[in-house]
Amino acid sequence: MPAHLISVNVGLPRDIPWRGQTVHTGIWKNPVTGPQKVRRLNIDGDGQGDLGGHGGPNRAVMVYQLDSFRYWEHELGRSHIAYGQFGENFTVEGLPDDEVCIGDRFRIGTTLFEVSQPRVTCYRVGIRMDHPQMAALLVSHHRPGFYFRVLEEGEIAAGDEIVKIADGPERLTVAEADAMLYLRAHTPEKLRRALRIPALAAGWQSSFKALLEQDAGATPAAGNAGLAPSTSPPPAWPGFRSLKISRIVQESASVRSFVLTSTSDDHPLVPALPGQFITVRLHPAPDGPSLSRNYSLSGPPSADHYRISVKLEPHGAASNYLHQHAREGDPLEVAAPRGSFTLQPGDRPVVLLSAGVGATPVMSMLHALAAAASTRQIWWLFGARNSEDHPFAAESRTLLQSLPHARSFIGYSRPAATDQLGTQFDAAGRLTSGVFEKVALPRDADFYLCGPVAFTREFTAALETWGVNGSDIHSETFGPGDSMTPGVVAQAHVLPHQPASATAAGPQVSFARSGLTVNWDAKYASLLELAEACDVPVRWACRTGVCHTCESALISGTVTYNPDPLDPPAPGNILICCAQPKSELSLDL
Repeated sequence: MPAHLISVNVGLPRDIPWRGQTVHTGIWKNPVTGPQKVRRLNIDGDGQGDLGGHGGPNRAVMVYQLDSFRYWEHELGRSHIAYGQFGENFTVEGLPDDEVCIGDRFRIGTTLFEVSQPRVTCYRVGIRMDHPQMAALLVSHHRPGFYFRVLEEGEIAAGDEIVKIADGPERLTVAEADAMLYLRAHTPEKLRRALRIPALAAGWQSSFKALLEQDAGATPAAGNAGLAPSTSPPPAWPGFRSLKISRIVQESASVRSFVLTSTSDDHPLVPALPGQFITVRLHPAPDGPSLSRNYSLSGPPSADHYRISVKLEPHGAASNYLHQHAREGDPLEVAAPRGSFTLQPGDRPVVLLSAGVGATPVMSMLHALAAAASTRQIWWLFGARNSEDHPFAAESRTLLQSLPHARSFIGYSRPAATDQLGTQFDAAGRLTSGVFEKVALPRDADFYLCGPVAFTREFTAALETWGVNGSDIHSETFGPGDSMTPGVVAQAHVLPHQPASATAAGPQVSFARSGLTVNWDAKYASLLELAEACDVPVRWACRTGVCHTCESALISGTVTYNPDPLDPPAPGNILICCAQPKSELSLDL
């Protein structure tokens, strides 16, 4: 029986209320009658609210099948689901996901289409269907739907016959491709087949390449590399263990280093990767909440000690406690090294660019380069206020002198009268992008940036404008990361805080990067909802355990899932969108 176009559905983006927020979305589609003009990016009268996740030439027209409508009516116990309710532009009779292949071409009316990718599921289909888990159900039931790319613009209308013009190469069905990514139903051969399909959208190609590299052992075999790159190898030990503060060193007027060693010869430390951090748990008051904070390791990778360097912040509860109360010989609770901001192997030039206490992780990288007697070209670019606020000045100078191809440039924004130009620093004023040409930086280097948020954003943008490939720029910021809340209308920035009516007595949940400890309340469906109630920056898209956008490091504690993720995260990580605490937790958020 020939396939037919049953309904054409369009809708422009609009704002809708959702959980106390406003979402800008084009998920509401309604049938239209008569001929409709189809263009490269849209059908006339149609639009997408979030162009980062939807829309564009590879996602011009969303297609869903009448057979799937009938399936969901039975599965969900609904008598009638209206055309357009799955956010589809075309409701079709025929073209099932387990038969249509990536790269298949179809003519409808006077328009030529090509199948480009499966639907990318997100939370908005759950809003439209009034079923929050709909994104996960579409994947787990192998009925995602798919997108058309428009090869030739033209006109279509409901009732048009759908004529197949050409088969896609490799005959990889939409359902197979979707399961390969989200359900790990792939083999190396299937991935190679997918990558031989020119029509497959670039984002899906990148995900399948990552999975193929993971299968080949080129990346850590943890988690789903096609969805969330592994943050680092699994942590060397679960939760926290007690280490001893063996030495305290004043590095500058505001920065103090703490050297930590094992308290038992039977439990040596595990060398961290250069650039990683550890999480420290403090107990300022015996009966009060604990404090969890992340501190980059600033010393050489070592199996017998770790070094953290802590800046005294005027209102920093953890830094004040460490500076004022920690003593040599004291125990300190420490979680295993973590983090993906690490020095990459190879022989490419290396640029270490930092400011203030942001020097800590790149100091670890510099130590590693010196220990390996690296012959790589190395640039050390650093900004401080003056010599009083310049940590590791002598130490970094000695390391750089040991490297045959190392260069240094130090900028002091407010040099003291006793600071010597040409000896202690190279230029007065803040570091700016003008330093790139001044020190002849190569554009083909690996760049490592660490400092205040404004510093890393400014220099990342400047490097990209200067011509550096974005994938060669690696950055680390202290404190919470950037949030990603697709479609949610931006609201005023609010610092992390206790949730409203914080009277719950559930397990403590510490958001280490945000410096916040709260009690779990069962009124929240997930740790994601708790974080949102506290204005902790979070990243998410599906909210049902499919996309792994919310994957976060679990520093300590245990969780349960409801619903279960379709594919588990990497060891040591959790999906906060569907996780609830079983015990006291510390999260890298």
